[in-house]
Amino acid sequence: MAPIAGVAVVLTATLSACSGGSGGPGSTGGGGSGGSGNSAPAVPAPTIKISPATGSAGVRPDKTVVVTATGGQLQEVTVRAGGTTVEGEFDPTHTKWTSKQPLKPSSKYTVSATAGGEGGPANASSSFSTLKPKFPLQIADVTPGVKGETVGVGMPIMVRFNRAVQDKAAVEQALEVEAQKPVKGAWRWIDDTYAIYRPAKYWPAHQKVKFTAHLTGVKAGRDTYGVKDQSTTIKIGAAWVSTVNTKTHMMVVRRDGKVVQSMKISAGKATTREYTTTSGVHLTMERGNPVTMISPGKKEGDPGYYKEIVNHAVRISNSGEYVHSAPWSVGSQGRANVSHGCVNASPSQAKWFYDNFHRGDVVKIVGTNRALEWNNGWGFWQMPFGKWRQGSALES
Repeated sequence: MAPIAGVAVVLTATLSACSGGSGGPGSTGGGGSGGSGNSAPAVPAPTIKISPATGSAGVRPDKTVVVTATGGQLQEVTVRAGGTTVEGEFDPTHTKWTSKQPLKPSSKYTVSATAGGEGGPANASSSFSTLKPKFPLQIADVTPGVKGETVGVGMPIMVRFNRAVQDKAAVEQALEVEAQKPVKGAWRWIDDTYAIYRPAKYWPAHQKVKFTAHLTGVKAGRDTYGVKDQSTTIKIGAAWVSTVNTKTHMMVVRRDGKVVQSMKISAGKATTREYTTTSGVHLTMERGNPVTMISPGKKEGDPGYYKEIVNHAVRISNSGEYVHSAPWSVGSQGRANVSHGCVNASPSQAKWFYDNFHRGDVVKIVGTNRALEWNNGWGFWQMPFGKWRQGSALES
């Protein structure tokens, strides 16, 4: 019997013989009153087949490892690359084992299997190697991703990849978000390299959210495979929600629903669209002390040009809006809007806001006729969730 190509198989069989007469060792027996009985045919040990076959090279990472047994049942199958074991499952008859996860590119795998049956046990082994991707895919950046950072209840998860993703559904399927206090959410692809996860409602406060990208071996396009998993734990802090009313010139800050600060403010003077504060749900993005603010699209000497150095500034959009200190506007705060579009407050209260800021805190602004665009900074909450989820590669 010729051996199966690419598979090492050990077969054991039970041999039966009748002793008749006085034949010695190696004797086939002689005629006598005892005669020689007809023995039953030997039952062969199980046969094990492994795919990919041993010695295979350049195996695609999305190929499934399959181990089958005939003439018996599989008892144990182990597939390893280095110190990592591949997960798999048996079929109901225990005659087939199939891997459940993609393989790691540029890796050597070993497979060992045992089976048992009426004819005795059998063992088989195999080894193969996976291809090296022409275009390796991995995560270039995750925001938030600062170790030890506490973020606000409005914080999205923003993921940038190192190259374009063609099969967005396959990659999105590999992105996992686990919350201690789960809420419904969805991914939206902004472009071929950028995806953002946002819950339908704000995150429940005081919890941890774990983001894991199970990218290893995922085929993201032609000659493009994920080469590395990545995991980030995000700490969601208290629910800091600030409401700015540009008509009453007040800003009220709540922490977990309780008012902790009321601030007199001045907003954009609204003489032009550029100087009109945007209404809508903003998120705090970053801070600086000081920040130099220069009129956009103007150079020194142009009408309307300004260059201001402001302290305790917290950014809330990409169109130049901040909550910041403005000692020169104290007389207008609480009664008039005189800024170039920012929300300004007294030095002491602006510092308090600055000191208590977390990225992803919510700032709701009402009272103007200019709406915040959903893609202006982190204005993602401006888009209804039903429309947001339409940007997912998995949502219908």
